[in-house]
Amino acid sequence: MTADDSPMPTPPERPMPRHAAPAPPAIATARTLVKTYGAGETAVRALDGIDVDLVRGELTAIMGPSGSGKSTLMHCLAGLDRATSGSVVVDGAEITRMSERQLTRLRRTRLGFVFQSYNLVPTLTAVENITLPLDIARRRVDQAHLDSVIAAVGLADRLHHRPSELSGGQQQRVACARALVSRPAIVFADEPTGNLDSRSAREVLTFLRASVDDLGQSVVMVTHDPNAASFAHRVLFLADGHLVGELTRPTAGTILDALRELG
Repeated sequence: MTADDSPMPTPPERPMPRHAAPAPPAIATARTLVKTYGAGETAVRALDGIDVDLVRGELTAIMGPSGSGKSTLMHCLAGLDRATSGSVVVDGAEITRMSERQLTRLRRTRLGFVFQSYNLVPTLTAVENITLPLDIARRRVDQAHLDSVIAAVGLADRLHHRPSELSGGQQQRVACARALVSRPAIVFADEPTGNLDSRSAREVLTFLRASVDDLGQSVVMVTHDPNAASFAHRVLFLADGHLVGELTRPTAGTILDALRELG
């Protein structure tokens, strides 16, 4: 074989440019988002001009050290706190210009919430807690959808028990079902496994991921736990009010590596 006949060297693989494929649709976006607490020399800039797109039909985890702005970002995206400047669009609606009444309606009809402390009504049964958002909004219960959510959380035999009669993991699964029963555009989960043991945490995280994969839900979860974040499709990392990195198809190991690199 002559030099001219020798095979051409294989070029090194290069990542596809970001513009090579259309961007997936966003369920929520933030542009130049700023949140400042206080004024003057004591002002704290919790969010410092963040741009972010949250993909529809995915579980997105938000991570960062204490004080990084992760909970503030979620609260601004969910209309629980008002941004100082910038814009937030959720399911096509610009929420930064909404009145308090409009925000209350948005949270009641188009958003779902799961908090670390469960926030169940102690005098109501599990099923009454699950359907509470529909009762408050005076909306009819879709029994077929309710049945599918109850089956997904595995609580069919505990529906008539009150919170005090349920374990922490069962209470949090009730809270997850409550967040999903009204078919919200997006569910915001703030440290949903913070009060749970490892087994109960896995049950809740498995359900949240299944709600995305099987029910088409969109979920945003703030967490400090790499194991919890590994259930997400994508992890966003914040530091000092800035978006500083992200991972797709994360594992607990790659998340830990990214956190080490971020210091």
